Amino acid sequence: MRHLISLNDLTDDDLYSIVERGAWFAAHPDSRERTLDGLVAGIYFRRTSTRTRTAFSAGALRLGAQILTYGPLDLQTNTGETTEDTGRVLARMVDLLVARTSDAEAEMRSWAAQDRMAVVNAMSAEEHPTQGLTDLTTLHRQFGKVENLRVLYVGEGNNSAVALALALSRFPGTTLELRTPPGYGLPAGVLARAADQAARTGAQVAERHDMADLPGGFDVIYTTRWQTTGTVKPDPDWRKIFDPFQVNGALWTNSPRAVFFHDLPAHRGEEVTADILDGPRSVAFDQAENKMHSAMAVLEWCAA
Repeated sequence: MRHLISLNDLTDDDLYSIVERGAWFAAHPDSRERTLDGLVAGIYFRRTSTRTRTAFSAGALRLGAQILTYGPLDLQTNTGETTEDTGRVLARMVDLLVARTSDAEAEMRSWAAQDRMAVVNAMSAEEHPTQGLTDLTTLHRQFGKVENLRVLYVGEGNNSAVALALALSRFPGTTLELRTPPGYGLPAGVLARAADQAARTGAQVAERHDMADLPGGFDVIYTTRWQTTGTVKPDPDWRKIFDPFQVNGALWTNSPRAVFFHDLPAHRGEEVTADILDGPRSVAFDQAENKMHSAMAVLEWCAA
């Protein structure tokens, strides 16, 4: 069994193969692959989820696995059992554990401190790796490639943005332009890691904290909701800081062929205007569907 806690855990070959396999599943919706037949997947979500929980549950079932679901109050970690002990016990009964906590990544690594059960990070405070893989799968489906694409990300440097930076910088010739509000950018360590990867692959990663002098020619314009799941912003006037970073039609003036990405859920009129989210350039709901195809590829990779 193999764990997926962070995209940093994947080799380039692993990353590319998961993306290609997710795109394959998307292109073959009627396939009857049963590569997880006989396995049991635990689905543990302490935070709300529509897409990710459904994607992994449906994906596991489609691949032949059985699933067990746990809610936020179901495990004995709530009564003081250590996460290490919980992981050791679950590993004797469950083959894969898909977990969303919105808490520290270190907790998931403690579950992974055994060699019987694969652990998948379905979102931690630091990173949303399966969202990054979904985004790459969507790029692959939309453009037939990931290499040499230009992506503009507008909004908070949250765990989805972290995953995007760590993922896209692994593909040769890509450009990721991040425009994040002051005080809400990517963590310095993440930006440095993405820059190192970009130097190796010939990609480009840049971040600014304003919307001035924005270049054009982007293939994708991407945003996420401003109020990230499980977090509270320390500044009570944060909306004033975020207002200039709304995605609206003006961003398409110099990128007329760009498609729109959003990891959903969306708040129309806040991070994005309704005409963009619901308009002809939006592939946000295709992106949501791709989460299941990508989840199937992740589960299959972990169980291989």
